[in-house]
Amino acid sequence: MSAALAEAAAAEIWRKFLCRACGLIYDEELGDPDSGLAPGTRFEDIPDDWECPICGVKKTDFEPYNAREAPPVLSLPVLRHAKPGVVVVGAGVAGWAVAEAVRALSPSTPIMLVTGCTGEVYNKPELSVALARGRTPASLCREAGAAIAGRLGVRLLTDTIAVGISKARRELRTTRGTIAYSHLVLAHGARPASLPSLPASLCWSINHLAAWSGLYKQLADGTKRIAIVGAGMVGCELAEDFARAGHRVTLLDREVAPLAGLLPEPASARVERGLGALGVRFVGQVMVAGVVAGADGGKHITTACGQAFDVDIVVAATGLVTESRLARNAGLAFNQGVAVDPVTLRTSASHIYALGDCISLGGRPCRFIEPIAKQAETIARDILELGHDGYSHAQPVIRLKTKSAPVMLQGVPHPEASWRTIRDDATALVMEQWRGDQLTSRLSV
Repeated sequence: MSAALAEAAAAEIWRKFLCRACGLIYDEELGDPDSGLAPGTRFEDIPDDWECPICGVKKTDFEPYNAREAPPVLSLPVLRHAKPGVVVVGAGVAGWAVAEAVRALSPSTPIMLVTGCTGEVYNKPELSVALARGRTPASLCREAGAAIAGRLGVRLLTDTIAVGISKARRELRTTRGTIAYSHLVLAHGARPASLPSLPASLCWSINHLAAWSGLYKQLADGTKRIAIVGAGMVGCELAEDFARAGHRVTLLDREVAPLAGLLPEPASARVERGLGALGVRFVGQVMVAGVVAGADGGKHITTACGQAFDVDIVVAATGLVTESRLARNAGLAFNQGVAVDPVTLRTSASHIYALGDCISLGGRPCRFIEPIAKQAETIARDILELGHDGYSHAQPVIRLKTKSAPVMLQGVPHPEASWRTIRDDATALVMEQWRGDQLTSRLSV
């Protein structure tokens, strides 16, 4: 083959690279025009100071991504008579990560995923920045559930709800029958916290692609007045995203400033100013008392202090909670999430594991994308009785995906420790938190 032909052939092999922090996949063929990378930009040609457009990490935090191939398994007509294997509850990032990890180590172990949705694979952190980037529901979907199930040789049960666990018989009861398992993995994530003052029939909660798709349709026909209740990380990210897409946004929170429960006052003030520069109106120290439908199809919000807001759309961003019914009814230890051993990620019951948003480590929820791959690898090796060093949890860096005031927080802030200002000027705020002679957190905005 001539050098010219070899070069042309190589040009057709497009590689993909995975962001270890948020799960974004950079595809050389598609590039990332929103961050200045034209289609066809090779990974090695990306500038070293380029940042992940979703979470802001550097190019060095990406690794080669290769989808694993495996022969498909045959369909099993009767669930109770299926050969016991690994059964995973949940087909989000965590559930599919376990399936990939088990299949990579064992081509023959039966794997079944049970999910209440269709099992499509998408990058959840993108939901809070999708509008401004011009993303559609179709473009957010990375791979259809049926496609990845066939590729990995996994049986996928969609639109199926797990209703109970029999630890003694090693059976999972679902709305489509009873499934025997050799090992069970809980990866069902967390759900939006529900408040009586924010009825689900009148408020959107953006926690999965289906909900975002529904909201996307409502936002497609012109400028909307949007109220976001909750100025935590998701609330602030959505506020910026909606504002950059041309909508009129009001951000409501019981705290005095956005992210006031996480950040010191100078940092939360910068976030508020950054959002304000985009047209976001922040209203603090308010508690929503109720939301009712208006005669014009809009929504009328009232607060406990007597304020009122008329909007077209209400989005609830009041945090996540882990659904406890399945775990508690099975007698599994539960503490702000399914309690797991910090080394093996086993629950309090033999042969049952958990990972991702649904777990707690030492009573603290673990709702980060970055550790999931390591958690899945640990569980897979433990299930298959392969040697491993165990899972070692390290607090991931927290990044707020707001370009108006990007936040990076390292470590876990302590409520009784004070913050020191290292730098405070027009371009950046840097603060550190110390307890005695120990640095506990570092913050930059």
